[in-house]
Amino acid sequence: MEVAVLDIKGKETGRKAKLSDAVFAIEPNEHAVYLDVKQYLANQRQGTHKAKERAEITGSTRKIKKQKGTGTARAGSIKSPIFKGGGRVFGPRPRSYSFKLNKNLKRLARKSALTIKANGNAITVVEDFSFDAPKTKNYIDFLKALGIQDKKSLIVLGGSNKNVYLSSRNLKGSEVVSSSELSTYKILNAKNIVFLEGSLEGIESNLSK
Repeated sequence: MEVAVLDIKGKETGRKAKLSDAVFAIEPNEHAVYLDVKQYLANQRQGTHKAKERAEITGSTRKIKKQKGTGTARAGSIKSPIFKGGGRVFGPRPRSYSFKLNKNLKRLARKSALTIKANGNAITVVEDFSFDAPKTKNYIDFLKALGIQDKKSLIVLGGSNKNVYLSSRNLKGSEVVSSSELSTYKILNAKNIVFLEGSLEGIESNLSK
């Protein structure tokens, strides 16, 4: 699969980038994608939720009424879960929501996500560039040149590019990541993906294993 390489102004350079069929043209595995996205979202959860149970409530432990003869159910401590202010039954406790997935499945999920985007013509390749200084206006002009300023986009860098990264931080609809940070969730969460030429070799090398 070949894609035209654009410059920073959105014009064709006359060159084409070849996207590996082993990464961008496989049979998508939806279950692998589901598991990888589920793991990503689970890892975002702090798991610090906590509710007090009966033994943790501050209050008297005396029996609040006699056992028999009241016409109602027997009752002991005021800390019982059936009373207002009592403990919670089986309340949430701090825990980790993370779970393990093997590397091959995660690679398959990322390749499936990239294939889905490629099939939807949502992938653009731009020649490597940088800004002289961090400036949001320059980054917005770049998005406008590609016609994606109003769409959720993901820009994938080949390596560290501090000025481009800092220029994008004020924009909620666009995210800049390096090729090593690319995840299934981020791929699917973006409407358009822009690869800098230098990022393709690293991505294909990592995912073709």
